[in-house]
Amino acid sequence: MADQEFIARLEQTLRPLFERNFAERGELGASVSVYHEGEEVLNLSGGTLDRSGARSWEADTLVPVWSATKGVAVVTCLLALEEAGLSLDDRVVELWPAFAGGGKGEVTFRQLLSHTAGLSALDGVVPIEDGPAVVAALEAQVPSYRPGTEQGYHARTFGFLLDEIVQHATRGITLGSYFREKIGEPMGLDFWIGLPETELSRVATLYTGRVRAGEAPTPFLKAFSTKGTLTQRTFVSPSGLNAVQDLNKPETLQRSYPSMGGVGSARALAAFYAMLAQGGIWKGRRLVSESLVQSLSQTFSQREDLVLCTLMAFGPGVMRDPVAEDGVTKLRQLFGRGPLAFGHPGAGGSLVFGDPGRRLSFAYVMNQMELGVLPNAKSLDLVQALDGVV
Repeated sequence: MADQEFIARLEQTLRPLFERNFAERGELGASVSVYHEGEEVLNLSGGTLDRSGARSWEADTLVPVWSATKGVAVVTCLLALEEAGLSLDDRVVELWPAFAGGGKGEVTFRQLLSHTAGLSALDGVVPIEDGPAVVAALEAQVPSYRPGTEQGYHARTFGFLLDEIVQHATRGITLGSYFREKIGEPMGLDFWIGLPETELSRVATLYTGRVRAGEAPTPFLKAFSTKGTLTQRTFVSPSGLNAVQDLNKPETLQRSYPSMGGVGSARALAAFYAMLAQGGIWKGRRLVSESLVQSLSQTFSQREDLVLCTLMAFGPGVMRDPVAEDGVTKLRQLFGRGPLAFGHPGAGGSLVFGDPGRRLSFAYVMNQMELGVLPNAKSLDLVQALDGVV
């Protein structure tokens, strides 16, 4: 059991910041969950599921988390690759022969998972709802640059790539189903990539972010708003589901979109990363290999990202904090002070990470989005305060 004095200190430190999000920053509904040494030591929830105010946001409230889905999806993919006996340095075509189209025969899983394969944007317009057409387009796509020489965040195509890898490795099991079988059900997680109809009533409504008066657009937002840039093309590849209200639709929530379609609670996401922070063990049962977890704490690529327009660092599908030339000093702390930490934000403000060095995990989810794909002060102030306690 966690020390009660420690738990009290943690709540005393983080609760005022959490409440400030509602009082001063326009938060509507949100939860934050912290696990330490495999046990939830903090869960704060507040606000409402929608603007009507009819239902209070609770600890088990579900919400779409956009790209915070990617960390869950990539661990699932890595499990499937292990099952198939493949390593990160093997070529994708060894599992998925049709991937060779467009001159991609030498692309490795390491390149694909670290966003250096050059497949963030499709040349043609392909609807996101037509999975087979998206896969066919990816098989034929010529990379935007020679794989391994540049880095460009695969915002939307990434999930289709992961799902196809999982289906080839498991002889037809979708990534969302494989996740539930291997991790979601054994851990009893309130998280899905393809939400069951029975859970729809528990889902909070997302609301789009707005430009604040006097706030200068970031390089990313400028590129995102400029037609023809790699950033703009990336976020419409494949096409569709670009409006926030589209993600609130029941039919969207029930489909499996491993890049951005995960739905769950802060508690579930923090528990998932707590399992990883415990070396892949949950309640005495090994769910993920130690070598897989160790790979998540390695940086495969650190470059000025051509899509996000800022310095980014990636491990195998998860984000890492970029470091200075000394290889130690963090240049940004999205995931706290720990050098082994890894995680993933979601568009608008959600943030999840695990830190095996401190056996710590953190998740913040909300329904009032802010502009941008990287975390904002609502979650980062909490992370900074957490660093002072753990």
